[in-house]
Amino acid sequence: MQDMQPDDIVGDFREYTLSYWDGTSRKVLVTDVESPYPEGRLIVSRTDPAGIITQANQSFVEMSGYALEELIGAPHYILRHPDMPPAAFKDLWDTVQRGEKWQGYVKNLRKDGGYYWVKATVIPNVRNGQVVGYTSVRRKPSRSKVEECIRLYPTLF
Repeated sequence: MQDMQPDDIVGDFREYTLSYWDGTSRKVLVTDVESPYPEGRLIVSRTDPAGIITQANQSFVEMSGYALEELIGAPHYILRHPDMPPAAFKDLWDTVQRGEKWQGYVKNLRKDGGYYWVKATVIPNVRNGQVVGYTSVRRKPSRSKVEECIRLYPTLF
């Protein structure tokens, strides 16, 4: 996956290098600009078993800042924010690979370096006893849960 580009970033940014479970890494550029989650909207996406995005709705496109063509075929970790503890994603993967539903609060990184919080539900898509992919539905989190996560997540690194 390509590194984030300074020309895509709005405002001052910090640079991090994130390493992913598949052995790849990526330079990400992060600002302090939060995009508020719009009322009444759901972000929906589907992935293959490896977490590669196969479908994304318009809300996902708008909140992520990526074009649909950039999202399809990209790993879902394209949204990984460096403030998210790796333990959260380990729990997500351990849960869904058992064929169970996972829920949690996630700080997602936008293409422009900003971020947005979601309450995510990830459901394995099981056909004939095999996990063939995952569906993720994200909704607006309560501000009190976001504040809990802001306090908790730095302690999990």
